[in-house]
Amino acid sequence: MDRSDVTLERMRSFVRVAERGSLSAVARELGHGQSTVTRHIRELEQAVGVPLLTRTTRSVRMTEEGRRYYADCVQILRLVEQAGDEARSTRGGPAGTVRVSCTAAFGVLHVSRFIFAFQDRYPDVAVDLSLTDERIDLVREGVDVALRLGPLTDSSMKLKRLGQSGRVLVAAPDYLATRGRPTRPQDLANHEGVRMSNIAGSDVLVLHGRRGGRHVVPFAGRLRVDHGLAAREALAAGRGIAPAHLWLVGDLVAAGRLELVLPDYAPPSVPLNMLIVPDRSGIARVRLLVDFLAKEIARLPGIEKPQPGKK
Repeated sequence: MDRSDVTLERMRSFVRVAERGSLSAVARELGHGQSTVTRHIRELEQAVGVPLLTRTTRSVRMTEEGRRYYADCVQILRLVEQAGDEARSTRGGPAGTVRVSCTAAFGVLHVSRFIFAFQDRYPDVAVDLSLTDERIDLVREGVDVALRLGPLTDSSMKLKRLGQSGRVLVAAPDYLATRGRPTRPQDLANHEGVRMSNIAGSDVLVLHGRRGGRHVVPFAGRLRVDHGLAAREALAAGRGIAPAHLWLVGDLVAAGRLELVLPDYAPPSVPLNMLIVPDRSGIARVRLLVDFLAKEIARLPGIEKPQPGKK
């Protein structure tokens, strides 16, 4: 093996292809042509003397030797990046890119402006913000940090609990003036509901009374949407009643464009968590952004502090 041919650039290409399973996706991500990524892999395999990937017309997978080599490459690249962070810290602030994934509506309304403020404080840090409601694979997509609403199933990530996101029932004043104001949970069965099509069980609404009691009522309506911002617009336009996060509609309530419905009852709150790829958590710029976002998000209306021992 000629060690001079084992370059960091070729290692990075190999690691990302191994994680994403696609040469074309990695080429787009790295800003190279696919032929360049293919050449990196071929030259690295020639340098180490063993095949690292098997290629078919549909996928790219690691060989047994590739899996062992991949683990070592990840550690090497992490150490190189951390060494660079430490070197830069001696002459100034952190630098480099942090990749963040976030629920779309939460990202548009709040997280984006938090990131603007973070970059004003740390001008050498670039942030790649991806807004999606899909539960993506963080390592496969090259994401460092993800903000997630709802229960978690990925136990391999480092978890930072941000709290519970409180929800309320709301509707526009014009809608309530036309259709009447519900006085008890059962009345909701006779109203138009704005439902989320990407949430299982949205045809049933669960409410907890502030004095106790749990109520389960049918929840129907002619409009279903798959995006929080679309639900927000529908509510403001008087299309019906819906449960909504306070961070999503709090400003509309304060402005009088929406009203609370059945204020003595509330839908269950939703866990809000931050997931960090373990190998990235020690990098200075990632750690700084995680702490900054956690502090800012805790100040949002409706975000209840996490209870010790609860997720």
